Amino acid sequence: MSTKRDYYEVLQVSRQASEREIKAAYRKLAVRFHPDRNPDDPQAEEKFKEAAEAYAVLSDPEKRARYDRYGHQGVAGGVNIDPTIFSDFTDVFGDLFGLGDLFGRRHRRGPRGIPGADLRYDLTLTFEEAAFGKKVTIRYPRLERCDACHGTGSRDGNLATCGTCGGLGQVRMNRGFITLAQTCPRCAGQGRVVENPCDVCGGEGRTEREREREISIPAGVDNGLRLRLRGEGEHGRRGGPPGDLDVVLHVEPHPRLERQGADVFEELELSYPQLVLGTTAGVVTLHGEEQLKVPAGTQPGHEFRLRGKGIPRLDGEGRGDHVVRILLRVPRPKELGEEQLALLRKLAESEGVEVHEGRGVIDKMRHLFN
Repeated sequence: MSTKRDYYEVLQVSRQASEREIKAAYRKLAVRFHPDRNPDDPQAEEKFKEAAEAYAVLSDPEKRARYDRYGHQGVAGGVNIDPTIFSDFTDVFGDLFGLGDLFGRRHRRGPRGIPGADLRYDLTLTFEEAAFGKKVTIRYPRLERCDACHGTGSRDGNLATCGTCGGLGQVRMNRGFITLAQTCPRCAGQGRVVENPCDVCGGEGRTEREREREISIPAGVDNGLRLRLRGEGEHGRRGGPPGDLDVVLHVEPHPRLERQGADVFEELELSYPQLVLGTTAGVVTLHGEEQLKVPAGTQPGHEFRLRGKGIPRLDGEGRGDHVVRILLRVPRPKELGEEQLALLRKLAESEGVEVHEGRGVIDKMRHLFN
């Protein structure tokens, strides 16, 4: 049995964490436990290596998929830590601590694109649409690359080297023996600036457009579920990667059915004679009408299951059940004729049950003055 800690636990992220969240978590731990910052702490070095190993797996989509399915055994052949993760680490945290110097070199930053923002789309479905799935076309606004300047933001397509940082994307300040670095305020870390802004986008490099996309809603989705569409968010700046689109599902309630997982529940009212003598009742499920046989002597609150007549499961493993909960329908005296009331009185008498029939308002007034 492996003694290694769960990689998600090492990076302190959930199993649903995005690539961006995993990267940020690794960087935070790398800064905290780097050996150069903890020269006399062997435990810090071990934690640094542990975080690097976890990041090497979870940052690789193929390795992460194997790990999610099989655990450490899925990557048991050994984890080769890509040295580029350390250059990525120094590149990001050089803004804060000048960590490129800790590794014995300065990392010169080239022009780097800014990732696009994630977007959210709220989609309302009927109860049946959520149960069986459907294809739907959604339309939403997003920032896309400007065609006029090809996303550069420049009228002539040329970007000039930032005069503030000299193209490094960061400016440095010396505080004694410590060198601090921060993102260049003029070029926002790009190292280059727009001197002749595009007439269409004003130098942004992006313009707002309506995006149309057909998506498939799988059968069995439930209220609050999020479908993440990779790359369907806003375009990045300066060639940066696009963000994602989260489609948040809202399922309308059903007038008759209640959902619990893949099962659906329905309440069916039957009369006293039907429960005592038994009956057959028609039940309308999501998959059509079924005839439910109710045996004689069925008690109120009893549940009958119609197997496989519920909602398809998201994992494709069959369907849930349609559960019918039996209720006793008790009519009011005014809803019954005199003959029916007489039969009920006779039944009560035969059972030796004492009953007190309620009086109407007029009868009560007469009783008070007699």
